[in-house]
Amino acid sequence: MDNLTIDDKPFRATTIQLQSVPLLLIQGGSGMLGCGYFSMEAAEKFGDALAVVTGVKNYDDMLKAEVKKASAKALELGVRPGMSGREALLLMA
Repeated sequence: MDNLTIDDKPFRATTIQLQSVPLLLIQGGSGMLGCGYFSMEAAEKFGDALAVVTGVKNYDDMLKAEVKKASAKALELGVRPGMSGREALLLMA
């Protein structure tokens, strides 16, 4: 687990190297930004704030990538598809 700071806000980041791709997750206090490996259906079922970005290989890619999907809870926090991962994380800090 890694600690990240974005605009003086703390986040926890985790990488799990799978056989073909890394599974990437960055967690804030109110929600998380995940790679395309994460299930939006599970996030909805459990009421979690999740934004998903795709085509990423590291944390920097995640921050720059466009949010493709956001759970209802993430939408309540102001996260919207089309914004950057960085913008989404700051809303879920």
